[in-house]
Amino acid sequence: MNIIVVGCGMVGYSLVEQLSQENHDIVVIDEDESKVRYITDEYDAMGVVGSGEDCKVLVEAGIEHTDLLIAVTEVDEKNLLCCIMAKRFENCRTIARVRNPVYSAETGFLRHELGLSMIINPEQIAANEIARIIQYPEDIKVDTFTRGRIELLNFQISKDSALCDQTLKSIRSRVKCNFLICLVTRDDDAFIPTLDTVFQEGDSLVLVALPSDANQFFIRSGFEKDPVQSVMIVGGGITGYYLAKRLANIGISTKIIEQDEKRCDELSDLLPDAMIIRGDATDERLLMQEGIGVVDAFAALTGLDEENVFLSLYAKNVSHGQTVTKINRINYTEVINKMDLDSVVFPRTLTADYIVKYARSMMSGISSNVENIFRLENGKAEAFEFFVSEPSIVTNTPISKLRLKGDLIICSITRNSRVIIPTGHDEIRVGDAVIVITTRSFFSDIKDIVRR
Repeated sequence: MNIIVVGCGMVGYSLVEQLSQENHDIVVIDEDESKVRYITDEYDAMGVVGSGEDCKVLVEAGIEHTDLLIAVTEVDEKNLLCCIMAKRFENCRTIARVRNPVYSAETGFLRHELGLSMIINPEQIAANEIARIIQYPEDIKVDTFTRGRIELLNFQISKDSALCDQTLKSIRSRVKCNFLICLVTRDDDAFIPTLDTVFQEGDSLVLVALPSDANQFFIRSGFEKDPVQSVMIVGGGITGYYLAKRLANIGISTKIIEQDEKRCDELSDLLPDAMIIRGDATDERLLMQEGIGVVDAFAALTGLDEENVFLSLYAKNVSHGQTVTKINRINYTEVINKMDLDSVVFPRTLTADYIVKYARSMMSGISSNVENIFRLENGKAEAFEFFVSEPSIVTNTPISKLRLKGDLIICSITRNSRVIIPTGHDEIRVGDAVIVITTRSFFSDIKDIVRR
């Protein structure tokens, strides 16, 4: 594919690094000539010095023949404007990095009105990843869809599991929360379970649930990890805000330590369920006074990598809680990996991973209403993410009355930022994002899920 990356910062660098390994033709745009030269010298990419909002610069970069434009400058408004300019060339899809929480709350509206393929927020992605690390046991793998709103959790049933030798029907009656087990892999065979399916030792399951329900599912299913009840966050920036907000939504007590007085006031208004402490987290007495020794998890999210590393090392030394360290610069990955840190999160790498997944989906030659394709269980099944743009045979009809093809299941429906784990009574409507998992067929359109 022909891809333009606007913005040669760390996210842009990570993108070019990954995309260049997949044989895409890449052009980078940045107003800083030295940044353009650095990337083009390092990787097989062309470079244009200038502003991505300038139509002449886009034409010079080859926008007429571009399949995907990715705007990842440091300024949200620039990214959105770049995408608006690129949409003048109808064959080009667009992705914008948007970090401001005000804009992030209106992602659905912005995508629809501006015709964007994706809006991506590195801080929110990082916060979601940290929340998953804190929330779930290490042996649970998580895949995300619909820009992180939907989680598919993959885990294996052990001999001692409360799910072993139980039917799906009996599990649903005992584990009283909203969830959907949509895929079972047994002895290299993947299939969609029924209510009468009996789960066996060694089965690999894929679960779909809202974060709060997933948390309850694993607690009530007897997984070993004790539920996290308290988290200390150092750094009240955007990532800290998103993390605290998500933790509050699933009932986890959260304390944020932030040095800036004005930011503390803002956080107090934005996060009424969190405790906001103004202070210097490098002060050992403050950390001990605020209970670092007894919290279940600790997240170092300041803007300084070195401070985050030292804070996490200190937390490991004085408590038994899990630690998560945010690293913004990726230059020292090998050094960081050798340190005695529990979990390390690289926001820029996570962001690049999301965008590269989308680029891979575009390479599949799928139609415009298939937003993403993800392979599950080493290709034994596939998850299709559809955007329903117009009425059809699948809309405005209860799912139970649709003549669905075999070997597929509708896992989730996202409507106006609200996630629905569907039952037979739910309907698919225009504007919905729908995820379907199948073990057999390839779909190029959501209408392909029904028998003709």
